[in-house]
Amino acid sequence: MELIWFYIALFLAISDEIHTKILWNVFFDFYILLAGILKETFSSNIQLWLVHECLEALFHFVILSVVFLSLEIGFLAATIHLVVDLYHQLSGVDHGWLYHRALHFTVESLFFIMIFSAA
Repeated sequence: MELIWFYIALFLAISDEIHTKILWNVFFDFYILLAGILKETFSSNIQLWLVHECLEALFHFVILSVVFLSLEIGFLAATIHLVVDLYHQLSGVDHGWLYHRALHFTVESLFFIMIFSAA
C-alpha cells in the first residue's frame, strides 16, 4: 500500500487549519454576517450548527478534490472529516487544539488505510 492515506490525512489537516485561518482572520466580518443570515434562516441552533459543519465539509471537499484531482477522495475526505467533527462536538470532550488535531488525523488516517487496503 502506498502512502496516499498519509498524504490525504495530512492535506485534510492543512485544509482544516487553512479554513480556520481564512475564516477567522481574513473573512471574519463576512463570516459573522453569514452566521447572522443563517441564524435568521434556520429555526434552531442545531440546524445552524449542522449547516456550518456541512459548509466546512464542502470547503474540504473542494480543496482535497483539487489537490488530489479526484472527486472521490474529496468526497471521502470531507465526509470522514464531517463525521469526526460531529462526533467530537456531540461527545462534549474538549482537550484543546492538539487533541482535536490528533483525533482527526488518527481517525482519518485509519479510515483511508482501510479504504486503500481494500482496493
